[in-house]
Amino acid sequence: MQNSAMVPRPIRWAGVSTAVQGAVGLVVALILVIREMGGHHEDFASGYGLALWCALIGLSVLGGGIALIRGKRWGRGIAVVAEILLLPVAYSLLTDSHRPVLGVPLGIWALGTLVALFTAPALEWAAGGGAAPDADDEP
Repeated sequence: MQNSAMVPRPIRWAGVSTAVQGAVGLVVALILVIREMGGHHEDFASGYGLALWCALIGLSVLGGGIALIRGKRWGRGIAVVAEILLLPVAYSLLTDSHRPVLGVPLGIWALGTLVALFTAPALEWAAGGGAAPDADDEP
């Protein structure tokens, strides 16, 4: 098992950030289920279907964040993809939705997490010092 002291601080910060984003996805899924059960129906989307989608994505992102916190290199890929996908959402909130109060913090959050994932210590850690990415994990 990897020594937790060897995991760089930016990776741990990115793990916490990514885990919080995954938890937000789970909260959104719960809200959608409650709304659907309360009788709110949309003509263009199923509340239960969207809730399932948000739960699956939220669980995946939460898992990637927890993996980073625990020093598992595979969580980095999930975190990078999640942050890259959040950037167009932030842009849409800034432009089409006219919600800069949401778009600006989301964009800063996603960019900050991406920066943490691509700092020199994070890249050195991700490279694994010549070992296979998860070679030091338990079977």
